[in-house]
Amino acid sequence: MPSVVRILLIAGVCSLATACSLFKFPGVHRIQVQQGNIVTQEMVDQLKPGMTRRQVRFVLGTPLVEDTFNPNRWDYINRVRDPDGDESQKRFTVYFNGDQLIETSGDWQPAGWP
Repeated sequence: MPSVVRILLIAGVCSLATACSLFKFPGVHRIQVQQGNIVTQEMVDQLKPGMTRRQVRFVLGTPLVEDTFNPNRWDYINRVRDPDGDESQKRFTVYFNGDQLIETSGDWQPAGWP
């Protein structure tokens, strides 16, 4: 009989512990969670056609995704979850021909590019 009480007690504690995350209590501080690369328009504006991979990495940082099947493409992804639980995601992709930057796509566009 003590083992049944112990199992019920453990199950009750586990259910109460997980229930705490289901409700948003007033006054409880929730943080903004940011994952991935931080990319700004100012950083993207520094990109120029013909830049080397090393120069692009210096400006934008290490890409989040370097595709092994397409080594001429780097993906920068930024995901933000605000305290209310809303999520937003932005992407920026750079394309190379050999070691030269030839194209970009995504949520930001470099100034002066066609």
